Amino acid sequence: MAKVKHTKQTYIDWYRLMLLIRRFEEKSAQMYGQNKIRGFCHLYTGQEAVVAGMVSAKKDGDKTITAYRDHGHALAMGIPANAVMAELFGRVDGCSKGKGGSMHMFSKEHNFYGGHGIVGGQIPLGAGIALADQYKGNDHVTYCYMGDGAVRQGALHETFNMAMVWKLPVVFICENNNYAMGTSVERTTNVLDIYKIASGYEMPAEQVDGMSCEAVHDSMATAAKRARDGKGPTFLELKTYRYRGHSMSDPAKYRTKDELAEYKKVDPIEILKVTILKEKYMTQKQLDTVEEEIEKEVADSTEFAENSPFPDVSELYTDVYETEYPFIVE
Repeated sequence: MAKVKHTKQTYIDWYRLMLLIRRFEEKSAQMYGQNKIRGFCHLYTGQEAVVAGMVSAKKDGDKTITAYRDHGHALAMGIPANAVMAELFGRVDGCSKGKGGSMHMFSKEHNFYGGHGIVGGQIPLGAGIALADQYKGNDHVTYCYMGDGAVRQGALHETFNMAMVWKLPVVFICENNNYAMGTSVERTTNVLDIYKIASGYEMPAEQVDGMSCEAVHDSMATAAKRARDGKGPTFLELKTYRYRGHSMSDPAKYRTKDELAEYKKVDPIEILKVTILKEKYMTQKQLDTVEEEIEKEVADSTEFAENSPFPDVSELYTDVYETEYPFIVE
């Protein structure tokens, strides 16, 4: 795949988004430690380039669905930090009205369809969203994310088969951060190159450097074009890494300090910062200003969440069942 020359603004947008996700997750960890955020909480620290490259490649109307490590995806799809943090706090001003928490964030307005706690459960749903767009005759694409543990689910194989038969406009993305909870990929499969799973369905697939915004963007753009042209799905294995444990309750003792240190040498934010300075897209002073703006945005989101009320008990059964069926044609 030929390398694409990306614009100055694209690099600046990547930096802002990745820094927002990084600082947001750091604040989330702090709030979890203070018992302001409860339940499960899975942070996205280290994997920011995986969504940054997607955002620059997608078009208006495209949709995203993912698993329960979803804060980064929610922010990337444009959900305000206030609404994401309020959701983590379980407050009414959260994007899921305080009922979804860390693992189940949604925003139809921003074309973000979760946040799913069932491992692999989002894979057939992503294909279903793509089927709906195909049926409507538009050129929208669905980006369906999953972890390396989810590819062991049978639903993936059923979905891959149908997606290829129907040539659905969906890009399947495995965020391979080397561990399914605390179990390394090497202990769960004989096929370490996960992208090869697609070969059984003759689905186009490739392995991508998930720590590089440029590589992610280029692979996403190619896959999205294939989908828009009616040629069906693509499976992308993005090699990435999380700097924290599986969740806030995970001390991550299954990996060595040396391993973590090696991956921090390829921190996508730091690498991008070097490129920005080298190409003179921004000065160090301008980068510092962006840092200050992001830190204020995150701090404001925390204050916003603190001041948002908890849902009233009367809301317990609201939004549980859909009572209207707008898709039925009389």
